[in-house]
Amino acid sequence: KEAQADYEVMMRESADKRTVDTAALTEKSATKADVGAELEGHKEHLASAGKELMATMKYISSLHAECDWLLQYFDTRKEARAGEVDSLQKAKAILSGADYSLLQTVDAKPRGATGGFLQQRSQ
Repeated sequence: KEAQADYEVMMRESADKRTVDTAALTEKSATKADVGAELEGHKEHLASAGKELMATMKYISSLHAECDWLLQYFDTRKEARAGEVDSLQKAKAILSGADYSLLQTVDAKPRGATGGFLQQRSQ
């Protein structure tokens, strides 16, 4: 009889352990599913962040190329602006009544170089 009682106690303990193990397995399966969904969300975020990074790098590259161009042609553009300012000042002076002749300057500069072709007539 003692063996029968021990067997019944062992069977109850085994049933209780199976119940606890089943509950733990269910909880772990749910946790695994949640972590899997979270992992998929992170993978999607990683992909979108990668695309955004590529777009940013492309934009930075275009800015770099534009800045390189601006630096390369800065002196040329500066001279052109100075020539335009000079021409505008001379045109303004002519419109204001200054007397300019259409004589070329004495400089031996080639045409298109800085320095105008108009010179004020000395009186």
